[in-house]
Amino acid sequence: MTRTKILITGASAGLGAAMARDFAGKGRDLALCARRLDALESLRAELTAAYPGITVAVRALDVDDHAAVPLVFGELHKELGGLDRVIVNAGIGKGAVIGSGRADANLATATTNFVSALAQVEAAMEIFRAQDSGHLVLVSSMSAVRGLPGKKAAYSASKAGLAALGEALTIELAKSPIAVTTLLPGFIATDMAAKAGDAKMVAPLEQGVAAMVHAIEKERIRACVPAWPWRLIDVLLPRLPRAVVARMG
Repeated sequence: MTRTKILITGASAGLGAAMARDFAGKGRDLALCARRLDALESLRAELTAAYPGITVAVRALDVDDHAAVPLVFGELHKELGGLDRVIVNAGIGKGAVIGSGRADANLATATTNFVSALAQVEAAMEIFRAQDSGHLVLVSSMSAVRGLPGKKAAYSASKAGLAALGEALTIELAKSPIAVTTLLPGFIATDMAAKAGDAKMVAPLEQGVAAMVHAIEKERIRACVPAWPWRLIDVLLPRLPRAVVARMG
């Protein structure tokens, strides 16, 4: 099935903007949300100039404003004349050692990456249940595979929660016309990955996003992207001794 009307949150930069460019090149109509409306409008101008046959709708949205999420999704659904794929991509990479006096960073990470993602899932699923079709895509992280120590603890926990939500919905909707995909990206060249300090394992943005889009288009249930080396890490990471994992903090 070709999903022609796609909503992407966190679309003003990074993975979200890169996915928008890829889908635009495939001729898809897009609904793009992010906090920075100016960046979205610039992206819309770029995409419609390159691909004049597509429609690109944009809205400012802070996903932490949970009451605003269903309103904005509803507006975009109406403007595009439907939505058949929603990509829950908005997220942040803050984090601090728990108990170090930076609870604000950890609470912000947990809120945006899980609670606000849940608000987006609620809004998307309400649309999909009403029309009895759709494709929900959750952008989790390879950090979800195992709890990571130190400043990565809250981030890995938030992404694990999102991955668990994806698995729960996959089971629930297995016999329905609503598909669910959970993506677990490894390090892909964005500002967030650069701050992680794992340069040797960072995939170029184009390569990483191409792998994400391929998994989305195939409607994989769960995909580690890019496949190498992350499928192998997916198998090995849960089995590593805790003393080894401790050095990943």
